[in-house]
Amino acid sequence: MRRVAIAWALLLPFALAACNEKQTAKIPPPHQMTAEDIGHYCGMNVLEHPGPKGHIFAASLIQPVWFSSARDTLAFTMLPDEPKDIQAIYVSDMGKAANWDAPGSDNWVEARKALFVIESRVKSGMGGDEAVPFSDRAAAEKFAGENGGRIVGFDEVPRDYVLASANAGGGAGPGEAEGPPGDGSRRMP
Repeated sequence: MRRVAIAWALLLPFALAACNEKQTAKIPPPHQMTAEDIGHYCGMNVLEHPGPKGHIFAASLIQPVWFSSARDTLAFTMLPDEPKDIQAIYVSDMGKAANWDAPGSDNWVEARKALFVIESRVKSGMGGDEAVPFSDRAAAEKFAGENGGRIVGFDEVPRDYVLASANAGGGAGPGEAEGPPGDGSRRMP
């Protein structure tokens, strides 16, 4: 019995180290956005729309799930029928974007570490309300100062704001047919 206890005591640190390595390895890095990436809810190429994009990795899925807006990316995490084994959530860092029409193909920030400007005058590529992501507070404050809105963290983005089925901009909520683009106020100044 003593030998078994000693053997377990010697093997336990190796087993724990292996578990830690497996958990670290489970966080996939962000992918570069390409012309082949299709929005999960709209079924359109994500590059066809201005504004921030997103993609999510789930353990039960082979490929990342792409979104035409940061708001749709957040919605995926809230909807009950979507996978809950999320490994990573990446959204466009709009503080590093060239402009609203060119959010960048590889300037991602992990959404749970991002700040979001919500309730601004700037609309998503499909004309709906947007949750505009930033990795830097100063960039978020500048955007909010120029476009209105308020800054919140990932866990503070209101569920009702993300899951609203329709809004003043004319866009539809996730999982619904998208309406016409909004009032054209989709460019970052």
